[in-house]
Order: sequence, then structure tokens, then C-alpha cells
Amino acid sequence: MPESPPGTRRICLFGGTFDPIHCAHLRVAGEAAERFHLDQILFVPAGSPPHKAAAGLTPYEDRFRMVEIACAPYPLFKASRLEEGHERSYTVDTVRRFRQTLRPADDLLFLIGADAFDELESWKEWRELLQLIEFIVVTRPGGAYKVPPGAIVHALNGLELAVSSSSIRDRLAAGRRTPELPAEVRAFIEARGLYGSGKPTVLQ
Repeated sequence: MPESPPGTRRICLFGGTFDPIHCAHLRVAGEAAERFHLDQILFVPAGSPPHKAAAGLTPYEDRFRMVEIACAPYPLFKASRLEEGHERSYTVDTVRRFRQTLRPADDLLFLIGADAFDELESWKEWRELLQLIEFIVVTRPGGAYKVPPGAIVHALNGLELAVSSSSIRDRLAAGRRTPELPAEVRAFIEARGLYGSGKPTVLQ
């Protein structure tokens, strides 16, 4: 992909529950930044995602803090509160709000897995979303996905990252190793007693 004209910023939103954030998230973001000449990636923990039961999620502040900790070593990564709150977190609403903070010439992209992108046409006001952003789609080897007419898609190929957040949570509860987690995130999880691990402390 050619670089954007001078003065144009390329900002990417990376949404998810991040329950918990792990090294595969960081690897994907790093590859996207390098391949597509991104100036910043905002990790956006979902407040109340429409496709998941909010009751089963780790509290937002804990998930946000884990994202902050994981992003700290990377100058291009930043944790964002764009979807903070108890209202349903619809991507089109998030993108509309964030677009208002950008310069007209800035490029806005959205980093997403192929499975989620394949369901794009079930999202709220997805046609308008196609007019607001470009997509970086993380593809699995041999995987395929539907591209709606009008969508601008950049494929992020060649990453085999079979990491399961549910497996990480299970191993945390059992006190087992989690090499997929940054050490600082694991320490926070144990200090907070998240996922049945360690002794809870009060989050300030």
C-alpha cells in the first residue's frame, strides 16, 4: 500500500472485549501498523457489545486497565474510552463520534477479524459504516469472507495466531501458565483476582 500524502494521518480503531487482552492482539496490531503505514492504533474495549452478554464480561474498568498496561510499551498503541458506558456499543456510533475529532484529510481504518467482518451486514447501519472507514481484515490461512459492495478492504494475511481468550481464562482459574499474556497483564489479573486467579484488590 502506498503511503498517504504528507500531513495525512492514518488512524486505526481496534475494537473488542479484550477479556483479557493478549499477545496475539498486540502482534496483529503491530503487523497492521507496519504493513499499512499506520500512525496510531486505538484499542477500544467494548462497553456493552451487542453480540455478547454484558453480564458475562469482566468489568469495563478492569478490561480498560489491562489494555492500558499491554499498550504501554508501544508508542503507536493507545487505550481508548470511546465505548465507555452501559449503552450498547455499536461500531457505527463509535466511528461517527471519533470522526468528529479528526481532520478531514485523515484516513480512518478499522482492524477486524475475518469472522466478524463476514457478519458485517448484520451490523447497525452497516452501509453508512462503509462510507466512514476502511477495513483491515485479519485473515486465517485458507479462510474466505464476503466483501460487501463499496467496502474498502485491506487483507492482513500470513498470521497464524490460534489464541483463545476462553482458554486463557480457564488456565488462569486453574493457576496454570499463560504465555500468551504480557507478564504485566498477568500480574494485574492476579492482583485483582480476575478470572478466579489470585486475591482481589480494590481498583483505584
